[in-house]
Amino acid sequence: MAEDEDHAGSQATDAGSQFGGPGAPTPLAQLEGNGISARDIKVVIEAGYNTVESIAYTPKRALLTIKGISEAKADKLIAEASKLVPMGFTTATEMHHRRSELISITTGSKQLDTLLAGGIETGSITEIFGEFRTGKSQLSHTLAVTCQLPFDMGGGEGKCLFIDTEGTFRPIRCLAVANRFGLNGEEVLDNVAYARAYNSDHQLQLLNQAAAMMTETRFSLLVVDSATSLYRTDFAGRGELSARQAHLAKFMRTLQRLADEFGIAVVITNQVVAQVDGGQMFNPDPKKPIGGNIIAHASTTRLYLRKGRGETRICKIYDSPCLPESECMFAIFEDGIGDPSPKDMES
Repeated sequence: MAEDEDHAGSQATDAGSQFGGPGAPTPLAQLEGNGISARDIKVVIEAGYNTVESIAYTPKRALLTIKGISEAKADKLIAEASKLVPMGFTTATEMHHRRSELISITTGSKQLDTLLAGGIETGSITEIFGEFRTGKSQLSHTLAVTCQLPFDMGGGEGKCLFIDTEGTFRPIRCLAVANRFGLNGEEVLDNVAYARAYNSDHQLQLLNQAAAMMTETRFSLLVVDSATSLYRTDFAGRGELSARQAHLAKFMRTLQRLADEFGIAVVITNQVVAQVDGGQMFNPDPKKPIGGNIIAHASTTRLYLRKGRGETRICKIYDSPCLPESECMFAIFEDGIGDPSPKDMES
């Protein structure tokens, strides 16, 4: 794979080697035959399903919404996909072996990496939430570069997809981080696929484009900054709460599908809202992430950022299936996320 590349910034492989590696997704063309025609494959790909895994993970009723796919054809697609994708029971030993092969992407801060047991985990969704100016976007910019580093430097040897909903993406920040790690700035920017989302429907649609791009080259990170800001404006009032949560659930489910399919790390940032119920008098920090239980259950790891002194920030493990509730201090510098000075650590 990317070990043969001369530069850390150009680790992306072609489509053949992307699909050829161990654990890589299987191209949909593998299903052709046994009653499934090339035309069937084409209409399914146009609907946003690019791999055999995406078919296996999708409910039948979703396939039936594709124009030209009958119930019998949907049954055939699912049956053939199930033969290639293991979806039954396995042993905990096998599961432990698979998880031991997962890589983590460095955040640029040794303190933060230690807190996260190595960095941002691939194959899952990490939510970063906090007030404005707590470092959410700065951490996202740093990860967009560190994900391109070689494995032995804490990277993912892959490109980055960056969906920006707030207009806060700044390439100059990526150049500063690239210079810090000794990477070619031009190559680093070429390896970041950027898209600005303008409404919640467009935000969801971009994930279909992302899936198509991931079948062509190797990506190791998908960033959505932020995942919820457009939902706060597109859906107003309690009357649209149900529709908002249903749409948000579909978006989060698609993110998880991409993480499962391609083994990438998914990082979303989230905003907070002040709690105005009676419980705030017992809570010294009465702020909670928006999105409710939909975001809470869909995110594997939830990180809460808050302001420290000067350029320092504090990250707390808010929720994780395997990490203990703990916190650490990191700092925001011109060249990305790093460790605070010993003086700041003492204070």
